[in-house]
Amino acid sequence: MPTTTVPLLPCTDPDRAVEFYRALGFDTSDQQTKPYLYLAFTLADINVHFKEPAPSLNPAEELSGGCVIFVDDVRGFHAAFSDGLRRHYGRLPITGLPRIARLRPGQSRFNLYDPSGNCLVFIRRDEADITYGGARSLSGLARALDNVAIFRDFKDDDVLAARALDTALRRYRDSAPRLDLARALADRIELAIVLGDSATADSVRAELDSMHLTPDEREGAATELQAITDLERWLG
Repeated sequence: MPTTTVPLLPCTDPDRAVEFYRALGFDTSDQQTKPYLYLAFTLADINVHFKEPAPSLNPAEELSGGCVIFVDDVRGFHAAFSDGLRRHYGRLPITGLPRIARLRPGQSRFNLYDPSGNCLVFIRRDEADITYGGARSLSGLARALDNVAIFRDFKDDDVLAARALDTALRRYRDSAPRLDLARALADRIELAIVLGDSATADSVRAELDSMHLTPDEREGAATELQAITDLERWLG
């Protein structure tokens, strides 16, 4: 028989955990709080179990625990989870706990944080290898953009990604090729939207509009421009 490994994660609030995982579409296969806490949730062949947390555990630090889940259809899971969370909470929880991260065009993974600060990472099974620090074949703003993608898409740190992109724009804005600049500005708009920084989103959008991109340039920046549209549609 095949060996089965099931993550056993800490749970600081059983009621909120049950609410959250049911909203995602999981079934509750075990639920008890006495004589000890134990919860078990199942979705297809995914199993996640929970136990008592350490007394000093602070969910807000988001260092509780986690697991990696490899799937064939990462976009299908993201769409289903987004729909379930929106129906249950009346909005998409994208900040605080619990929350779901967005899935940009071409992205192969997303993070899901539960009320106890556990992180479930859903990764497409055939995800390509990651080059950290920016691809060496690139330079200038293009390499900075590649590095920003690591912070945003893999480290799940939009604040750090925005800070790194602001630094790169200050350094390369006047010398970068127009296409690289357009891609960077579009990325900065998307980051500002997800961070709730409407002032930055509006000002950078105005700068991008003032470039009057050609059809070829729009095609070259299609992924970044589509990410803005997808994010706004996803947030509703």
